[in-house]
Amino acid sequence: MKKEIILNTEQINQKIARIAHQIIECNIDEKEVIIAGIEKNGYIIATMIEKILANISDIKVTTCSVKINKENPLDKVITSIRKEDYENKSLVLVDDVLNSGATLIYAIKHFLETEIKQFKTAVLVNRNHKKFPVKADFKGISLSTTTINHVKVRFNENKAEAFLT
Repeated sequence: MKKEIILNTEQINQKIARIAHQIIECNIDEKEVIIAGIEKNGYIIATMIEKILANISDIKVTTCSVKINKENPLDKVITSIRKEDYENKSLVLVDDVLNSGATLIYAIKHFLETEIKQFKTAVLVNRNHKKFPVKADFKGISLSTTTINHVKVRFNENKAEAFLT
């Protein structure tokens, strides 16, 4: 299987830093923001965003892991923090790739069962093949690919890459 690198480690770090700056710009008057990352890669990206935000802003950041069954997104969504912890707060939902939009839309549905002050989405790679009416407010890169192509993001200890197969 042939793989074409879309983003290397340095480019991924730059994209995530830019997303972190955009999050600050949209939350300039907020005292706290929740960064909710869809497991596994979305959560890795969320923790990277949290570290950058800690260095560039005084805003309190709480990172939350979101577990969703990607094969059956109607299953219960589980978060690492209680609903009361993100109620009436600004929340950014993070994933690695926005493909069909199914994962994001069902995760969004979960969070919208609680009153949220502001809700945004962030993805590293935005594909233009959505089946659901969901968009990424913050995106690292947008790609127009064929429906047979797959975008994968891989994080190892000191290396990250996004590639097309």
